[in-house]
Amino acid sequence: MIDVYNPATEAVIASVPVTPSVTPAVEAARAAQPGWASLSRASRAAHLARLRDLLASHADELAALITSEMGTPIGVSRKVQVGLPLTVLGTMIDQLASPVDDEQIGNSRIVRDPVGVVGAITPWNYPLHQTVAKLAPALAAGNTVVHKPSEVAPLSALRLHELAVEAGLPDGVYNLVTGYGDPTGAELAGHPGIDLVSFTGSTVAGRRVAAAAAANLTRVSLELGGKSANVILPDADHAAAVKVGVANCYLNAGQTCTAWTRMLVHESRYDEAVRLAVAAASKYLPGDPTDPATRLGPLASAAQRDRVLSYVERGVAGGANMVHGGGAVPATGYYVAPVVFADVDPDSVIAQEEIFGPVLSIVRYRDEDDAVRIANGTKYGLAGSVWSGSQEHGLAVARRLRTGQVDVNGGAFNPLAPFGGIGHSGYGRELGPFGYEEFTSVKAIQL
Repeated sequence: MIDVYNPATEAVIASVPVTPSVTPAVEAARAAQPGWASLSRASRAAHLARLRDLLASHADELAALITSEMGTPIGVSRKVQVGLPLTVLGTMIDQLASPVDDEQIGNSRIVRDPVGVVGAITPWNYPLHQTVAKLAPALAAGNTVVHKPSEVAPLSALRLHELAVEAGLPDGVYNLVTGYGDPTGAELAGHPGIDLVSFTGSTVAGRRVAAAAAANLTRVSLELGGKSANVILPDADHAAAVKVGVANCYLNAGQTCTAWTRMLVHESRYDEAVRLAVAAASKYLPGDPTDPATRLGPLASAAQRDRVLSYVERGVAGGANMVHGGGAVPATGYYVAPVVFADVDPDSVIAQEEIFGPVLSIVRYRDEDDAVRIANGTKYGLAGSVWSGSQEHGLAVARRLRTGQVDVNGGAFNPLAPFGGIGHSGYGRELGPFGYEEFTSVKAIQL
């Protein structure tokens, strides 16, 4: 059994079993896949709609469950941890509203078949969203799924599976296995009965998943880490850019792969930005995540807390100026007080490696070319941001950033847009039409 801890209280709140072998789940998925794929698009959409409606009716329960297993403040759990999956399910239901996916090229009919059986391995930071981001398009496209959630926060996945059964999803269509990354996740990634592995997690674990899948030449989609830059141009509204940038960095206690953890500021306005960042950070007080007023909850585990604190120590030792941090935290729980580093060398450890905690690094740049060079100067490429007094200018700079997603002047997250990265942030895309196609196999039929 695996104990699940409440990161705010450090109490064991549940225990889940280690699945002895993933093979029965894979076999069940393989047996169910032809029947599921043969259903009409409208029938699959109806199944997803029933699941969405059940999730919506249990939204408060699910939000509280995620707060208890992950430590996300309850307001964020309701809006993001549960609200976003409901939206994603809706987009896949809409995707199935079109009669077919076929298109004609010359004398060829291009059709999109389901891949088959999908092995989905999901992380602990957004446990329900990351599951639905894989499950919804995979099922919509006619695949069946074997899912392994993180052992750190598996409870929302177990509840989702119960609701899927209640919604009438046929046996074998959505299968759940629980356990550690090794051996359970490794067995799933390397199983010959899996046709595609969709993984979200760290870059280190992503390499292991890809290597295990390669033995069977299994397709892999990887959504990995990030070290995203928030480029604030000199003509930008710095008050807005810094406030939103700090909020983005500290969302979910910094445990967000797209977090803008590097704030890039022109040297002429650098001191102003540092003052604004400290003022914004001071409003993020660690507290009880069940309190609606709390903006910063604990880290998900003791190991993650210790990892983040070690990076803070390395930042200080490396010469960065910790202008905010070290504040009081609750005596119990895996908390880290929010940190702002100034005078950060863009090549330093804290500016190059993913910390996954409430730690912001503010980097000085000389001119626009220097800003782009610094923004592109990591091994990652998942997300980013540009702020400018001119949207057209901001768009021009955004085009120069080597990353999968860029927000200009605080552009809102779009669940229909492709989500994914380049470099050490992985490959493949999730969400919207591009995410749907990730779970299909393209076939040409010559007529």
